[in-house]
Amino acid sequence: MSNASLDLDKSYVFIPTAPGGQHPSLQSDYKPGSTGSSAHNWSANDLGGSLGVCGRNFIDKWGRVCLLRGVNISGASKTPSNHDPATFPSAHRTVTFVGRPFPLAKAPEHFARLRRWGLTFIRFMVTWEAIEHAGPGIYDTDYLSYIRSLLAMLPEYGMTAFVSMHQDVWSRYSGGSGAPAWTLELAGFDLNALEETGAAYLGGIREPGVVLERGLWPTGYQKLACSTMNTVFWAGRTFAPKLLVQRKGEKVNIQDFLQDSLLDSYDWLVKGLAGLDSVVGFEMMNEPHRGYISLYSMHKYNYDTDLHLGDTPSALQGFTLGAGYPTRVPHWVMSFPVTKLSNHKLRNPNGRKVWRKDGPTGGECLWRMHGVWQWDEKKKEPVVVKENYFDRMPNEDRKVDWHTDFYYPFVNKWADRVQKSAGLEKIIFVEGIPNERYFLEMCPSSWTVEHQPKNMVYAPHWYDLKTLFKKEFNRLSINISAMHAGNPIWRCLYWGQRGVRENYLWQLRNIATKAYTALGERPVIIGETGLCMDLHDGEAFKSGNFEWHERMMDALISGLERTLIGFTLWNYCPSNNDSHGDFWNGENFSWFSEQALNPLSPPSLDQSNASLDEGSRLLSVICRPYAAKVAGIPLRCEFEVNTGCWEFEWANRSRLDGKGSSLMSQADPGPDTSKPPTALSIPLTARETEIFVPTLITKGRKMSVAYTCRSGESTSFGWSYDAARQTLFVVTQDVTPGAVHQIKLSFDPPLSQRFPLDESLWRDFAWLWTSLLAVFGSVIWLFFVRSV
Repeated sequence: MSNASLDLDKSYVFIPTAPGGQHPSLQSDYKPGSTGSSAHNWSANDLGGSLGVCGRNFIDKWGRVCLLRGVNISGASKTPSNHDPATFPSAHRTVTFVGRPFPLAKAPEHFARLRRWGLTFIRFMVTWEAIEHAGPGIYDTDYLSYIRSLLAMLPEYGMTAFVSMHQDVWSRYSGGSGAPAWTLELAGFDLNALEETGAAYLGGIREPGVVLERGLWPTGYQKLACSTMNTVFWAGRTFAPKLLVQRKGEKVNIQDFLQDSLLDSYDWLVKGLAGLDSVVGFEMMNEPHRGYISLYSMHKYNYDTDLHLGDTPSALQGFTLGAGYPTRVPHWVMSFPVTKLSNHKLRNPNGRKVWRKDGPTGGECLWRMHGVWQWDEKKKEPVVVKENYFDRMPNEDRKVDWHTDFYYPFVNKWADRVQKSAGLEKIIFVEGIPNERYFLEMCPSSWTVEHQPKNMVYAPHWYDLKTLFKKEFNRLSINISAMHAGNPIWRCLYWGQRGVRENYLWQLRNIATKAYTALGERPVIIGETGLCMDLHDGEAFKSGNFEWHERMMDALISGLERTLIGFTLWNYCPSNNDSHGDFWNGENFSWFSEQALNPLSPPSLDQSNASLDEGSRLLSVICRPYAAKVAGIPLRCEFEVNTGCWEFEWANRSRLDGKGSSLMSQADPGPDTSKPPTALSIPLTARETEIFVPTLITKGRKMSVAYTCRSGESTSFGWSYDAARQTLFVVTQDVTPGAVHQIKLSFDPPLSQRFPLDESLWRDFAWLWTSLLAVFGSVIWLFFVRSV
């Protein structure tokens, strides 16, 4: 073992790096850190070119594995900058998203702040509405100019981004975000009747920062407007062949109109961002949904995969409400572990119709028009005519499969167009239906190679469902996905901080393992994960004590680190405040807020400037060391936030034979995240590993570096730390195939303890067990006395 310590005040003579070729660290006289790069800098100069993918890894041009972490920017991008509750939803063609996520003038400060925190990989959100709100084919050039200027700034701060077309519940006008209002009008919906007819829940959109009842917005996925729009978008020709709309003087099916419109708008966006090195790739759609396709039942939704909360009408009840028939619908409330049925409530008592007479259905329910259901005038009740209408392919004797029949073909069509416009090197980020990853396959087993776009990265989302909907977090955590998978309840409960760390690790590792099993060697990155800042009714806003938030965020990031996958946290929203959160559907996820900043004293943009931390929360658990660029294969990463101790292991590449197969058995371990393949097809032409070590930890402390090499021939290594770049540079000498390197960092003085780790049910409830034992002893004593 080699040990060294450093007082953190080094300086260097920088050696410029040339794109591609060999990294200067291969030179025998190379001094660690002398290239001038930074661990968390993803610009072309620091990567030797553009970020790429190889196997399950992101890589730079020297073949180093890149472990990415960053943020979503931002929740504010779902709502127009000129949103007016008084005119919603009528003034939808004149909205503007210029200034979302934040004004251009403020961008340098925000990017400098994220750079200081090491969160330099960005999931940059746009919406279809932001691009094409004024009408089909009418694009907002002011918005494009704005986001291009914003994204063009990223390389200056070492940042890169993938652009994600965001949607929730189809559109703001059906209770979420995403598609422009004219898409619903095109299908025949009356925007002003959506809420009264139960076709959508709009309470959190009309007044974005007001919570009428928490957790309601995802229930919109099962309501008439969103379910219908998703169904006709993916499969209008299959399930709504009569729904024809005008396009350039001819009638076409609404599926063709909607899909072509989205693809054309994406083409316009991609071409408008052409030439920006900061844009590494694109994501077609956030959290896609199948609508009614493969519908569980006309009479009820699947409790395991579809959220039951508030009004939860069945598909049939949604049809009747929209058709103007007053209907009693089940109403669900919060319970343990998720929700329970409370009562039934009469909705649409005035019998209003959601379908416009001047629309393509002539005022009739679209699904009644297709013979799915009818109204029995004698019994005054709806009757299902085609129970399995959405579950089977018409004229074919088989069940419908949303993925293979509709989703994969469209994803590949979109990806081909993106890469044709932007270049084959652009990375394609995709994800599946959110809840299905918890309760069914995590990642569809049908997503085989022939269905995968070139340069594909799987980017699912993960949230703790119990905390997400109850907005509570304590020592007891529940693995809901394991519980729904049939595990006994006692195996799904975890106690204390170590327990919740293991809980989250199990779930995140399960996602990654299932993805590698289904997709093969494709990179996995968690595109969204985070926690509610208004836990426990916003108690921390009043007390200033965010310990429970810190505990949860620590467990979350710890699980991601130990799974060895990258992530983009949800979310960095500067306009967030305590009372209105992220200004969308009552959500409050941003762990940064400008409300506490002094607007008269903007900070220096240097990443050593601690004043950039003002306005942050949870920074002590979010800003932590990580190996960003690894000259080998990452094997293990652990950080203890209570001491600052950090450990990282990586292996030298194993050799390939002439057929491209590894000569070492470890190189083909299957989907296990703890035993990744150690052979890659792209050569490694660097020996320097770059580790982000934030000055938030190192300032005022001595850092000790311990190094060991297992299964190798040499324990010699060189290292240096540059506080100005917040980077530890490590160059190892042993090149033995499969040799394992380990780095351990510790600090003197150690970090202060944020929360206890030695919690246990026995210790925490010792008073209870003592009392129970005393009662039991008393009962036994009385029994003995009486028997004598």
